[in-house]
Amino acid sequence: MRMKNLYLLLAILGAVLPYSYFIPFLRANGLDINLFTSELFTNDISSFFATDFLISCFIFWVFLFQEVRKHHMKHWWIYIAATLTVGLSFSFPLFLYFRQKTIEGRK
Repeated sequence: MRMKNLYLLLAILGAVLPYSYFIPFLRANGLDINLFTSELFTNDISSFFATDFLISCFIFWVFLFQEVRKHHMKHWWIYIAATLTVGLSFSFPLFLYFRQKTIEGRK
């Protein structure tokens, strides 16, 4: 399997799997941001994962801006929106897919 195709598969999984947990929360509670935040930081372990995720998102965005300039990629804001609406598990492999597609298009 080519890396580009693997990135696309990982992006799909990165959207479907997290939402399989988030959709039941939305069904039960609606978009209750206060409840979401309190449950996200409910104990040390969940706070550890949430903090790790937020730092990883920031690092991805730094990398994203560098790579977007380097490869002259358009529509960079889509990856920011994907991170904020779905998550890093979707936006990062999606970005890698389109980055690889851009690189291969120049060859």
